[in-house]
Amino acid sequence: MPNMQLHMPILARHEGIWDGVYRYYDANGNKIDEHKSRLICRFTDDEAVPYHQTNHYSWDDGKVEVRDFPTRYEFGRVIFDNELIYGWAAEVPLDDYHRSVMLYWKRKGEEGMELYEMIQISDCGQMRNRVWHWYKNGVLVQRTLIDEKFVSKDWQKVTGHSFNGEAI
Repeated sequence: MPNMQLHMPILARHEGIWDGVYRYYDANGNKIDEHKSRLICRFTDDEAVPYHQTNHYSWDDGKVEVRDFPTRYEFGRVIFDNELIYGWAAEVPLDDYHRSVMLYWKRKGEEGMELYEMIQISDCGQMRNRVWHWYKNGVLVQRTLIDEKFVSKDWQKVTGHSFNGEAI
């Protein structure tokens, strides 16, 4: 099993719990949604799932969602493959400052919908910013801007099956 922290040192800096806000905009720049988030990013000792991420979303109207992303590692990429998406994450080796990770995925069940994400982590490791570009059949239809703050490195204190639904 590859040592993920060794093979992906930029992604390793993301390990822990992050709180943030997701803001969605249509292609014309009009805000269409906003919600809070708590993401748990962890490296595991499980050879089959070396990186595992669980996203908790909450809206002001009381709606909540939990999305779980176990992954595998192949050829320098983290591979996402679940009921919602298929795609990958990779570090950007040309980033001299070692802050950038790129993702690409296709939405399953939504023909022609794909997304590119760029993530930058701050030098201090306490903040990160992300932008998603959503494309439908090659045409930009939406953007998502995400601002997050680091909460804790100690994700191991969170228990429960894949952290799904558990209050944090």
